[in-house]
Amino acid sequence: MAQESSINTASRRTRILNNHLVQSPSKPTSCLQSNSCLSYSPPELTESFDFDIKEMRKILDFHNLEDRDWLFGVIKQGRVFNGKERGGRLFVSPDYNQTMEQQREMTMKRIEYLLERGAFDGWLTKKGVEAELKKLALLEAIQIFDHSLAIKIGVHFFLWGGAIQFMGTKRHHDKWLRDTETFAIKGCFSMTELGHGSNVRGIETVTTYDSKTGEFVINTPCESAQKYWIGGAANHATHTIVFSQLNINGVNEGVHALIAQIRDVNGNICPNICIADCGHKIGLNGVDNGRIWFDNVRIPRENLLNSVADVSPDGQYLSAIKDQDQVILFQLSRVFFLAPLTSGRVTIATSAIYSSKIGLAIAIRYALSRRAFSITPNGPEVLLLDYPSHQRRLLPLLAKSYAMSFGGNYLKMMYVNRTPESAKTLHVVSSAFKAIFTWHNMRTLQECREACGGQGLKTENRVGHLKGEFDVQSTFEGDNNVLMQQVSKALLSEYVAAKKKNKPFKGLGLEHMNGPVPVIQSNLTSTTLRNSQFQMNAHCLRERDLLNRFAAEVSLYQSKGESKERAFILSYQLAEDLGRAFSDRAILQTFIDAEANVSAGSLKNVLGLLRSMYALICLEEDAAFLRYGYLSTDNAAAVRNEVTKLCGELRPHALALVSSLGIPDAFLSPIAFNWIDANSWSSVQK
Repeated sequence: MAQESSINTASRRTRILNNHLVQSPSKPTSCLQSNSCLSYSPPELTESFDFDIKEMRKILDFHNLEDRDWLFGVIKQGRVFNGKERGGRLFVSPDYNQTMEQQREMTMKRIEYLLERGAFDGWLTKKGVEAELKKLALLEAIQIFDHSLAIKIGVHFFLWGGAIQFMGTKRHHDKWLRDTETFAIKGCFSMTELGHGSNVRGIETVTTYDSKTGEFVINTPCESAQKYWIGGAANHATHTIVFSQLNINGVNEGVHALIAQIRDVNGNICPNICIADCGHKIGLNGVDNGRIWFDNVRIPRENLLNSVADVSPDGQYLSAIKDQDQVILFQLSRVFFLAPLTSGRVTIATSAIYSSKIGLAIAIRYALSRRAFSITPNGPEVLLLDYPSHQRRLLPLLAKSYAMSFGGNYLKMMYVNRTPESAKTLHVVSSAFKAIFTWHNMRTLQECREACGGQGLKTENRVGHLKGEFDVQSTFEGDNNVLMQQVSKALLSEYVAAKKKNKPFKGLGLEHMNGPVPVIQSNLTSTTLRNSQFQMNAHCLRERDLLNRFAAEVSLYQSKGESKERAFILSYQLAEDLGRAFSDRAILQTFIDAEANVSAGSLKNVLGLLRSMYALICLEEDAAFLRYGYLSTDNAAAVRNEVTKLCGELRPHALALVSSLGIPDAFLSPIAFNWIDANSWSSVQK
């Protein structure tokens, strides 16, 4: 009997395969148009909008909305931005089927297109808060289209241009800034070497001074000293800022920055300079990263960026600061705090949030129109976002992206209003937010890719490809793990200083350390869990305790004979926990502040749900709350249950929330809208 059944099964399969094989490849017939097939139903027909999405966007984007929308329009209208119609809609996105070389040339063509339309007017020649905010807003709009384009522009203006602005003096400003703004000069920034990245003091490029000719001479003394990952160097840059050890009269005066020309006006590489391509990357192939070697390259004495130190025509080193460590610290403080690297961290942090918004807008819109499985016999299939598990995957990430938007706005305002006195706080906050935001972005894009199923693999649907494009953010302009250790080290310094002077804590948001230790009650109710004061108390309790533990552990290692630096290294686990605690608390504070500025009503109510989701998901995800006993196991279970409830309460607002993110429809992808028409046979024939 079993043998007969097996024969019948084999026979049936043979007939099916035969039918497939003998069919002629004729044009599809009306079977593709069956009335029983699925049809796309726009979620706008059934989803509610209980708050004003335009007002929500104003709160999130925060500044220069008109400038952003103008640039979005410029991009949608330009043929160089690769607009394509899919499912009856226009979408703009780079063509990632192009070769690396083609992508690089398209990046330059897009820069030229934007330049002709005045997109970069005043980026280096105008001063003031308004000018800086406009520049940041336009860069954010550009990166929503393409990360490579934003990075290429960012290197030119923020790194090359920023170094001249803040490390140079009037002679440099007059000579270089306007030509940089018009791209008559194309700049890059040569700090990183093959052998040294984060450790700038250790770089090996050497510069000496020839008093007979009044020139500096730059050399790459060994292979590990080659400049590496230099954005713009492989194809387009004409000039670069070279960071090197400055050796004057046999004395190493430490790391200084100089301007060197690397290509002539015709694009030919200058004598005594060798440039190689870094090659194909997992993303950002529209950026021409290169490697540079210098062999007795001579540059004028005036090309030393001399805001801190100079060399006289006869070869005397001139500086008001005698200690070379202090010279480099002061120079780098101007770079880190007032221009290139700090501005880079600010723009990286905010761009990471817009990237996560793109992924979430696409994944959530898809989940509001894509159905899977029925829960009753012959019943309709269920929308993906109506599954509690799907809500759990995406809605906490959406709440985090909202929270980090407020954190990013706070960081930008701190940056554009920076003063020498705020330098340390700006460095700490930008380091913390850059790390937390970029980690969040990568996690979000991965979850969104999976939530879109197979469609998430298609490059045209953006989500999967964005992972490769933005992965670099975790390590460039500061490795995230190193940055978080810097945050903890800064907190430890504040702690030691306050204890040593027996004075209250002041700065870095540590004022909460001056009050009594917060107490978390043994039985947390829903009302308590959603209370902003409880949420802040819980976050402050964690940060306070971890800082105490961290200080005690470092002190213990030192008492056993370890150096301060070694003790810090050995305490890395507490350092990592503390860095995250600081970041989460600071972000929550920016959310509470933003919410406080909104009048009572539906918008404020939804923000309250998002704020509670953010605060509680931080409690749920960080093992420190259980590890150190801030939450009992019962309270941890209560937090978990409350997060699930909040998912259900945010579900009706999902479409409105992603419609408020400031991402134009054309910058999303086909699966965010009519994914059936976008994949129809007629779309193939176009």
